[in-house]
Amino acid sequence: MKKSTATPIFNRFSNPWTVVHFNSSIREAVDQNQSHKALALFRQMKGIDLEPNNLTFPFIAKACAKLSNLKYSQIIHTHIAKSPFQSDIYVQTALVDMYIKCNHIDYAYDLFESMPRKDLAGWNAMLVGFAQMGFLDRVSKLFNQMRFEGVQPDSVTVVGLTQLVAAIKDLKLMNAVHSLGMIIGIEADVSVANTWIVAYAKCGDMESAEMIFQGIVLAFVTVVSWNSLITGCAHLEESFKAIKFYNRMLCDGFRPDVSTILNLLSSFGRLKGLYQGKLIHCHGIQVGCEVDISVLNTLISMYCKCGDTNSARSVFDRMVDRTSVSWTAMIGGYADKGDLSEALTLFHSMEAAGKKPDKVTVLYLILGCGQTGALDTGRWIDNYTISNGLKNNVLICNALIDMYSKCGSIRDAWELFHSMHEKTIVSWTTMIAGSALNGEFKEALDHFFTMLELGLKPNHVTFLAVLQACTHAGFLEEGWECFNLMSKVYRINPGLDHYSCMTDLLGRRGKLKEALEVIQTMPIKPDAGIWSALLSACKIHNNIEIGRYAACHLFELEPQAAAPYVEMANIYASAGRWDGVAAIRTLMRGNQVTKSPGKSLVQVNGKSHTFTVEDGCHPEGFQIYEVLDGLVLLLKQELDSSDLGELS
Repeated sequence: MKKSTATPIFNRFSNPWTVVHFNSSIREAVDQNQSHKALALFRQMKGIDLEPNNLTFPFIAKACAKLSNLKYSQIIHTHIAKSPFQSDIYVQTALVDMYIKCNHIDYAYDLFESMPRKDLAGWNAMLVGFAQMGFLDRVSKLFNQMRFEGVQPDSVTVVGLTQLVAAIKDLKLMNAVHSLGMIIGIEADVSVANTWIVAYAKCGDMESAEMIFQGIVLAFVTVVSWNSLITGCAHLEESFKAIKFYNRMLCDGFRPDVSTILNLLSSFGRLKGLYQGKLIHCHGIQVGCEVDISVLNTLISMYCKCGDTNSARSVFDRMVDRTSVSWTAMIGGYADKGDLSEALTLFHSMEAAGKKPDKVTVLYLILGCGQTGALDTGRWIDNYTISNGLKNNVLICNALIDMYSKCGSIRDAWELFHSMHEKTIVSWTTMIAGSALNGEFKEALDHFFTMLELGLKPNHVTFLAVLQACTHAGFLEEGWECFNLMSKVYRINPGLDHYSCMTDLLGRRGKLKEALEVIQTMPIKPDAGIWSALLSACKIHNNIEIGRYAACHLFELEPQAAAPYVEMANIYASAGRWDGVAAIRTLMRGNQVTKSPGKSLVQVNGKSHTFTVEDGCHPEGFQIYEVLDGLVLLLKQELDSSDLGELS
C-alpha cells in the first residue's frame, strides 16, 4: 500500500498530539471564521482515536452555529450523546445556542427544557433566540420563569430584550426594559447603551435616544456609539440631524467606517436630501468606502429614493461586480419612478448576466405595473411568477391583487384572491381597498365583515380602506359603525387619515357643521389633508363661511400649495362673489403661488409617456392638434344635428 504524503495539520508540534493542542487550534479556527477548518480538525482528532473533552464540544458547536448547518449540528450532537459530557452544563448550553443559530428553535427549546441545571448563559441563549424570532409571549414567559428560579439577568439578557422591543416598536415596553437595566446596574455598559439608542429611535423616540448617548461617559464613546445615533436618524429619515451628528463625530476626532457611511446614506429618502446625499457620497470616497459593495448598493438606493435615477445609474454602470441586490435596487428605482420600460430592460439584462431575480425584484416590477396601469405587462409578470415558482409566496400574491385592482381588472384580482391557500390580513385589506378603488363599495364592506367573521383582526390600514369605501359610496351610517369598531372594539387609535375620511364622508353628505365638530374635537392636530377634505365639501355645497375657515388653515399650513386657493376661488365664483375671487388671486400673487398643469399618462407599444395640457413638445405636435381640432369640430356638428333632430 502506498504511503500517504499528506502533511498532517499538526506537524508543527514536536510533542505528541494532545486534546489541548487540538482545542487550541479549533478555537483559533472558529475565532477566525474558519469553521470548516475547525470541523476538519475535529475529524482528524477523532481519526487518531483522541477523545474530545468538555472544552472541545462547545468550540465545535460554535463552528456549526456559524455555518448554520443543521446536518453538521446533528452529527456533533450525536458525538456528544455518546460522550461522558452529554450532561455537562456548558456543553448543553453550547448545543442550545447551536440549534438557535441553525434556525431550529424548537430543537433548542426541547434540549433546554431537558437540562437538569441551567446557568445564565443558557437562559440568555434561549431568551435571545425567541427575541430574534419576535416571539414576545415566549420571551415574557421565559423571563418570568427565569426570575422565579432566582436567576438574575445581566447585560446579555437586557440586550436581547431590547432587540425584541426594537423589532416590535413598543415604546412602553422599551421604557420597562430600560428601567430593568437601571435596576440591575448595567446602564453604564456602552454596548447596552448603544442598543438602547437604536431601539428608542425605532420606537420613534429620538429624544430618549439622544439622552442615552449623552449619558455615556466620554471616555467610553466609540464609533459604534455614533453609528447607533446615526442609525436612529436613518430609521426616522432625519437626514439633517444625521449630518449634524456626523459633523460632531468628526470634530471629536472619530474616523467614520463603512457602517457610518451606510447609515448616513440610508437617512436620505426624499428629494430634499439629495444634496446632502451627494456630499456623503464624496466623503465616502475620501475615507475609502467607494469599493464596498454594500455602500455602492446603498448609494443606488439613496439616489433612487431622492428621485435622481441618472446618478443611481451612473453608480450602477461603474460597478465592477454587481450582486442581485445591485440589479434589484436599480430596477426598483426605475419602477418607482414610473419608467417601467427601462425597469423591464434592466430586468432582462439581469437574467442575461446570470443573476436570478428574486421575489423583491419581481415585487418592484409588479408595483411599477400598478403605478403605471400596465395591465398586459402585469399579466406577463404574473405568468413569470408561476413559471419561476414565486406564485406561492403570499407577498407576491398580495402585490398582484393590488396591481390588478389599480389596473382596473378587479375580476383578475378577485380570482387570484380566491385561489390563495393562505390569506393574511394584508391580503384581505388589499382586496377591500381594490374593491373600493373600482367602485364596488358594497363588496368592499362584505369582504370586511366576512374577514371579521373568520376571526381575523383588522389593523389601522384595514379600517382606512373600509372608511375610504364608505366615503366614496356615501355610506354614512356604515362609516360611523366602522369608525366606532376601530376605536371602541379593536382599541385602535384613529390616525389623521381615518379622521380625514370621516370629515370627507360627513362633508359629502352635506353635514358640514358635524364635520367641523369632528375636526375641532379630535385628539390630534389636523393636517392639510383633513382641512382639504372639508374645503372640497364646502365647494360641493357652496358654503362660503366654513370654506373660508378651512382655507385659512390651509393657507397657514401650505402657503405655496395652489389647490386651496383654486378651491376657495371656485366657491366664491359659484356664489357670484367676484370680489372674493379677486382677493384670492391677489393673495396667490402675493404668496408667489403657481399652479402646475395636470398630467396624463398613456402607454404606446408598452412604453409609458407623460404629457400635460397643451403640451407642444411632440415633434408632430402641429399635425396632432390639427387632427384634434377636426375631431372637436365633427363632434360639435354631430351634437348640433342631434339637437335639431329633437326639435323637429
